[in-house]
Amino acid sequence: MRFFLCFLSLLFLGLFSTAQKPNFSYLDVFDLQYVLDPQISPNGDWVVYRRMRFDIMKDRSSGNLWLVKADGSQHQKLTTREVSESSPRWSPSGDRIAFSSSTDEGTEVYVYWVSSGKIAKLTQLPFSPSSLTWSPDGRQIAFSMNVAAKAPVIAEMPKKPKGAKWADTPRITDRVYHEADGRGYIKPGFNHIFVMPADGGAARQVTSGDWQHRGTLSWSPDGGTIYFSANRVEDWEYRFRNSEIYAVDVESGAITALTDRDGPDYNPQVSPDGKQIAYLGYSDKRQAYQVRKLHLMNSDGTGSKSISDDLDRSISNIRWDAKGTGLYFNYDDKGNGKVGYITTSGKVSKLADNRGGTTLGRPYGSGSYSVAKNGTLAYTHSRPEYPAELAILKPKAKTPLKVTDLNAGLLEYRTLGNVEEVWYTSSVDGRKIQGWVVYPPNYDATKNYPFMVENHGGPILNYGDRFSIEMQLYASEGYIIFYPNARGSTSYGEEFGNLLYRNYPGEDYNDVMDGVDHCIQMGIAHEDQLFVTGGSAGGIMTAWMIGKNNRFEAAVVAKPVMNWISKTLVADNYFGYANSRYEGQPWENVEHYWKFSPISLVGNIETPTMVMVGMNDLRTPPSEAKQLYHALKLRKKETVLVEIPGASHGIANRPSNLITKIAHTVAWFDKYRTANIDEKKE
Repeated sequence: MRFFLCFLSLLFLGLFSTAQKPNFSYLDVFDLQYVLDPQISPNGDWVVYRRMRFDIMKDRSSGNLWLVKADGSQHQKLTTREVSESSPRWSPSGDRIAFSSSTDEGTEVYVYWVSSGKIAKLTQLPFSPSSLTWSPDGRQIAFSMNVAAKAPVIAEMPKKPKGAKWADTPRITDRVYHEADGRGYIKPGFNHIFVMPADGGAARQVTSGDWQHRGTLSWSPDGGTIYFSANRVEDWEYRFRNSEIYAVDVESGAITALTDRDGPDYNPQVSPDGKQIAYLGYSDKRQAYQVRKLHLMNSDGTGSKSISDDLDRSISNIRWDAKGTGLYFNYDDKGNGKVGYITTSGKVSKLADNRGGTTLGRPYGSGSYSVAKNGTLAYTHSRPEYPAELAILKPKAKTPLKVTDLNAGLLEYRTLGNVEEVWYTSSVDGRKIQGWVVYPPNYDATKNYPFMVENHGGPILNYGDRFSIEMQLYASEGYIIFYPNARGSTSYGEEFGNLLYRNYPGEDYNDVMDGVDHCIQMGIAHEDQLFVTGGSAGGIMTAWMIGKNNRFEAAVVAKPVMNWISKTLVADNYFGYANSRYEGQPWENVEHYWKFSPISLVGNIETPTMVMVGMNDLRTPPSEAKQLYHALKLRKKETVLVEIPGASHGIANRPSNLITKIAHTVAWFDKYRTANIDEKKE
């Protein structure tokens, strides 16, 4: 009898705990963790990765390096230091790990010895290093670092009296690219390539000239040459999409150009025998979107050819196999991250699905992989139920082994919204359009729910079946969320992505509205309970939608472009729109720029609209958001302006700002909900 009562008690407690699992909530954001930049050892036994979390006291993301065996055992922190650590890279023999880490003076290069567990700081650098790359013999480390330059001086000021409090010195620039969103003003200087002894010593600059030398570095097998990409042409500031592959002699500093075409060529990777160089790029056709192709050439720059023409997807992060017979790479297909393999003859095979999960706010493509000499893959694995975890895929294995579960202590005790893939037909041209629906936790199909459209940014980006803080929090607030990949989205080929060329916003609007109608036909959306939001290009689309129709109860337009004429010449990337997005410069084609500006439709807007922007946004400056807000105020329409202090274009970069964005969006929509969530469907 006693045993029976205990059994009933345990059963009751189990049922109670299951029924009482709370929804994912705002403060849960600070308990999330995820895997970033996994690097597998050359022999495939160990993986070092950056373990990311959100610091609730400092309101930022931070990461330390962790080690784990490829079977998931011996999971341990790499060092005892509680500071930022990043960019781990194994030595060729696997006996050491080089990494970057913060100090009181700045970011420096460290080395960890695997056998002893000891670490040492190798550098004392004036600026942060990037692209850490071991030489083949393990005796040197190459990296890229900024070298400061002087700003132009226009006027000599008289000497101020001792103790006088004059105004600060003017900031003077003569550069095309002089500020960047999230970074602010870019101090004068150029990145150069340095090499240093792997056991410590002076860092020696090996490139020269007033050009930027950034990105992937690749050593020749004999250690005498480093291959890199740069834009060392005379008018490089105005040919900003261009880059070439170069070789620099490590001893003499002599630089040789290996490619010469109009367009980006980058990410060089030398074959194991040193005879070939693989790289990414394309000939620039000045259009909205072009697929990045994988090329091979001889190490002297001759015989260049594309080997990925049969794959109509952009390729990134290429790595040779140990025998030099092919390369591994990243690509996205229909909103899902993949790891692929291509032979030197161009035969493509898919190795892994579900790479991603490192952009937690919204479900964008992300994530990375690394590969051991025996072909074992380590990569970031994500599904809508969890952010990036570490997965291991052995050669010829069909199923990966997920070796971490960083969020088990949180997500196993939360009820998430279920994510469902939907496909529908565009009314414009019959194309198949993909989207996803997120249902509220504990969804009841017999009840009515408010329906929210969430438009992605870019617009040349893609959403997918990945974990998303924003989508889950909206669902927790009782909304059904619909996020589509309208035309112009990546992962569906070059022609699909380029449909916005000189036509944006265009029929992508129809694709989104067709998705809304499809969801109404499914019975999950209702005409009197439609809401719409989106940020950046998603904000543009949201403003365009409420200018085209009055079907939505309320809208939140976040960090939009409202006027392409004004935005184009004040944004940090002001130089990048003419001819690739719109025809000519704004003063050359005012009518064209105005035609695609959402502000041209503001006279039609009747939808109650919240306008939101970061006060430090340099990509879609606050003046753009204010144009919409001021126009609606003059028209006496329901509107409110939310300006987020200290936030750049990436409003959600700080966790509290991410929460602010979601909470304000929900509060605005809740004002206009006309049906109760408990209301039964008719």
